[in-house]
Amino acid sequence: MKKILLLFVSLSVVVAQFHCFAQKPEFIMDMVHHNPGEALTKSAFTNPEYVKNQGFNVQVMNDFIFPTAALTFDKFDATLFVKGTKERVWSDSITALIQNNIQLAHKAGIKVFYFTDIVVLPKKLVEKYRAQVCDENGKISFEKPLTVELHKMMFDELFQKFPDLDGLVIRTGETYLNNVPYHTGINPITNGAESHIKLLNLLRDEVCVKYNKTIIYRTWSIGGFHNDPVYYRNVSDKIEPHKNLVFSIKHVQGDYHRTYPFNPSLGIGKHRQVVEVQCQREYEGKGAYPNYVMNGVINGFEEYDLKKHPNCLNDLKTNPNFAGIYSWSRGGGWVGPYVSNEFWPRLNAFVLSAWANNPNLTEEAAFEQFMDEQGMTTPQSRTALRELCLLSAKAVLRGHTSRDLEIKPDWAFWMRDEFLAGIEPYDPSEAKKYPSEGVLFEMFTDFYQKGVLQKAVTEKQESALIWEKIVALSKQVKSNQPQDDAYIRVSSLYGLYLHRIIAAGWQIMALGFEGDKTGLYNKKALQKSIKTYDKAWKAFNKLKQTDPTCATLYKPNAFIYVAPTYFGEKGMGYSVEKYRRIVQ
Repeated sequence: MKKILLLFVSLSVVVAQFHCFAQKPEFIMDMVHHNPGEALTKSAFTNPEYVKNQGFNVQVMNDFIFPTAALTFDKFDATLFVKGTKERVWSDSITALIQNNIQLAHKAGIKVFYFTDIVVLPKKLVEKYRAQVCDENGKISFEKPLTVELHKMMFDELFQKFPDLDGLVIRTGETYLNNVPYHTGINPITNGAESHIKLLNLLRDEVCVKYNKTIIYRTWSIGGFHNDPVYYRNVSDKIEPHKNLVFSIKHVQGDYHRTYPFNPSLGIGKHRQVVEVQCQREYEGKGAYPNYVMNGVINGFEEYDLKKHPNCLNDLKTNPNFAGIYSWSRGGGWVGPYVSNEFWPRLNAFVLSAWANNPNLTEEAAFEQFMDEQGMTTPQSRTALRELCLLSAKAVLRGHTSRDLEIKPDWAFWMRDEFLAGIEPYDPSEAKKYPSEGVLFEMFTDFYQKGVLQKAVTEKQESALIWEKIVALSKQVKSNQPQDDAYIRVSSLYGLYLHRIIAAGWQIMALGFEGDKTGLYNKKALQKSIKTYDKAWKAFNKLKQTDPTCATLYKPNAFIYVAPTYFGEKGMGYSVEKYRRIVQ
């Protein structure tokens, strides 16, 4: 009886181990997300040989020159791109560029998918056939039969012109036309879930089935498809699964912010999924300062309830829907900070790729592999870099949002790209500019009413203290890559000075906010905080002036969606000057 029991226990252990074992997923994708309307990002990750060597098997091309923009629609109307015209010359040049990119990726031994916005059509076509492709408001409509037929023609011409193109990454909701001067476009999702279903069935039939090509359909869109698992199921359950149709979902329930929950749409439904992860965090410095997120992505962030699942990639790796990862090694958002050294996004991308190639590997083991690649041999250096990276995740959380206080989703946008917002109220006249100013006013109002405003400021001060530890650790890091070692040090100082600015700025704004409410200003405390703020800015500017490897600096201005600068006159600097005048 004991032998039978022992055999049963042994078999149970084997079965349990089998179920815990995760297979390498099919897609280990990487993308450089070039800034729309700007010169292309200079990055090692644009080289497919490098992408291959970093462990990725798919390169996603995302220069916002869509392959569909190279098409001429000659079989439909030969007058749209007549040979010799500027439109045709441009189209031919784009064709050559895309063909070269495909050849380079295949030569490196990886697949290539092209990031493609839908709907994007030639301006001349839309002007000539407006009544047949546009609605009563003059906008391109997928409810028009000709619009649907044009997309069928589009995919036929696309895969006849680029037969070696492996697939497309499809985005709806946002349409960037900065790099396609002869085209126009619009969001095709006009009837909610029904529009997605209609488009997905078209893509499935015309691309996945007809041409045996891969479609990665991003749920990032307008209307809740990405954030709402019910919406996701209402769409995806209506689509018959196909081996070439894969849904792409960000690992968080919204944009790439800390405090956002793990995306509840991951692991559900009947379709395969890839998980999008940003390595150069657009709301958290873009690699200008240390920000290691892969421990949180793979194991769960500290602000998550780690008793609830799923909350990380490790919770997904044995899920039958898990088809891989989609790394954004570089890019996202707008303008800067601009970095001259890719160390921090490269670290995040390396660990993510190493884990994806062997999901049974621990995050720490993948991190150890990175240090091996860097030629980091001394235990002191390895311990210092590891501790520095883990501390960076703690410092960023406390410096940007909060570990303990409730942060509403919109509030996280107070700090984004290279901008720091202030506490002026939201201006409704700027609604179409998506301003970040007004976010802190709402947050401070809530915290003031709850009596926790100073607690929020204290967290910012705690973050600055953590950055002091990071700077000390950075001096202990030595490897066979001296330029990276130097960048670790300068970027750590960047993080320290920036978060000192944030801590002092928040203290000034909190004191001023309270004075606005009571009519009594603590001028002595304001003067002290303003002095600290000015000193931090002075150190920040000096760092950039004395070290050419330092990233471009943050601006004390709020974000507004107006190219090319994307900032207005208000922001943290505006708020600080308001209270500086009061104490003067």
